Formats: sequence, structure tokens, C-alpha cells
Amino acid sequence: MSAQPEQETPGRDSLVLRRVAIDTYRENVAYLHRDCAVYRAEGFQALSKVEVRANGKRILATLNVVDDASIVGCHQLGVSEDAFAQLDVPDGHPASVSQAEPAESIPALFRKINGERLTRDDFHAIVGDIAQHRYSKIELTAFVVACNRSELDREEVFFLTEAMVASGRRLDWHEPLVVDKHCIGGIPGNRTSMLVVPIVAAYGLVFPKTSSRAITSPAGTADTMEVLATVELPFDRLTEIVRTHKGCLAWGGTANLSPADDVLISVERPLALDSPGQMVASILSKKIAAGATHLVLDIPIGPTAKVRSMPEAQRLRRLFEYVAQRLHLSLDVVIT
Repeated sequence: MSAQPEQETPGRDSLVLRRVAIDTYRENVAYLHRDCAVYRAEGFQALSKVEVRANGKRILATLNVVDDASIVGCHQLGVSEDAFAQLDVPDGHPASVSQAEPAESIPALFRKINGERLTRDDFHAIVGDIAQHRYSKIELTAFVVACNRSELDREEVFFLTEAMVASGRRLDWHEPLVVDKHCIGGIPGNRTSMLVVPIVAAYGLVFPKTSSRAITSPAGTADTMEVLATVELPFDRLTEIVRTHKGCLAWGGTANLSPADDVLISVERPLALDSPGQMVASILSKKIAAGATHLVLDIPIGPTAKVRSMPEAQRLRRLFEYVAQRLHLSLDVVIT
């Protein structure tokens, strides 16, 4: 959850904040010692959701219980790297922790687990909670698996895409033509973007190419480009590069473009799940958030590709075209 200003009330639950140097990959984690008085008084359990407050800011985190005082002492509240960055306070700052209320969209999640069709409001509520880190990894996994098991219909895919765009910032280049290209991947060494982007940008077209991290392969475009240049660009730096050079090759996460997508990918990748509905929502939400007006989409087919047959590629093409049209994005799909 993004840190939000909030009035703190000092009390017996006050602890000393400690940065625990652990990368928890898109998940806020808090650490309490098992003998901590607050842990005993509040009746916390490991993996429960807690609310951490410090310096008028608050975040939601998953609780881990520690038995080693060298990691977190009895009067300390440890937080992971991501959580510490969001709180934006120094080590040793007073902090407090309490039980967190369940995310409001949990009933909608349970309906999707039961195979029900969700409404626009349901998807906006779920994606909003995901973007605000209100879901644990267990709840995220349940959502991803539920959407994969009972495949989303095209209207649900539109709702999911729309909600993912709304969950973050949206770039506006004030240009009538902003171009982008994307390949759905699955082909080893298929790094055409690294050639296409500089060629098109050299002709003067605005080409803000943002990519997700890989889901079902060892390296996506952003992962590969990171070998050559920094791809984790803050919002202001990304816009500066595009305005100066007409194009970029960047990862969209640090610019807060469709942030729920990056959270979902954190569980999709270990599961190697990339269902058609979630694929469409992931790709189109990133492109629209980056300000694209025109997109060329490559769907490779073959025995080792994500899409194995022409009928499957045609179905996926129709789904992309339907959602793009609803979101006023000009789309040209190329099956290769």
C-alpha cells in the first residue's frame, strides 16, 4: 500500500523502526520478535496482515515472526526494503503496528474463486486493493489462479484492463500519434524491440516503450535491456528521456504505470501462468498508461511458442482487438 499521511496516536504499542535488509519482491513485510510485548498483547499470527504507522504515514504489510534478536529485538518493528522505502523515515524512528482490516474487495475475490462473473466495480475494487498492497501473496495467487481456471470473458478482460490503467499514472504526450509495439513473447532471443524502438524514434515518432519483467521466460525486453542501460526510470526521468530523444526502453514499474500489473506478475512468474485474459490486460494497460495511441502487436505461433496454433492465435487476436477498441487504442495485430 502506498504510504498515506495519517495522524499517529502515541501509546503502549510504540516500537522502534528497524530496516531489515531483505528484498521481498513487491510485498511489504513486517517483522516482530516472538517475545515482543505488542506481539503478545495484540494476538498477532505469522502471515497476518498488519498496519504499520510511522511519522504520519501508514502501510499494510504481511507479518513475519522472528526468534533471533539480532534480526529484530523485542522493542523493534522490522520492515523489509520495499516497506522501509515507502515509509520514508530513518532507522530508529518511532513506529507502531496494529491489526489490519481485510481488503474490502475480498468478497468479490471469493466470488471469482467460486467461478462467478465479476462486474466492473468488482474489478476496480480488486485491482485498487492489489495496487495498494492490500492483498497478501496468498490472496494474489488465489486471484491469478481463479482467473486462469474460469477463463475471463471478453467483457471481464475489458473491465480488468480498464481497472489496471486506472490504478496508476497515465502519460499524456500531447501528440496526435504516439506509437508502440509489443510481442507477446515465448520465443527465445526474440528481442526485436531493441532494434525497432531506436529506428522509429530516429524518424521523429514518439515511442515510449515500456515493458514488464518476464513472466514465462528467463528474460523479457526490460530484463535484457537492463544489461545495457538502466530501465528502472522514475516518472520524471522517463518523460524527460522521451521528450528529448522521442523514445525509451524502460520497465514501467518505477514510473507507476499500471502498478497492479507488476504486483500480479510477482506471483504469475513463479507459477508460470499467463492466461489469455490476464495477458491482454497486462499488455494493453501498460501501453495505454504509457500514452500510446497506436500499437502494433506481434503474436508468434509455433510448437515452442506461447500460442501453438492458428485458431488459438485468431481467438487471442479478436480478444486484443475487442479490448483495444473499447479503450480507443488503434491496434494492428500481426500473426507471425
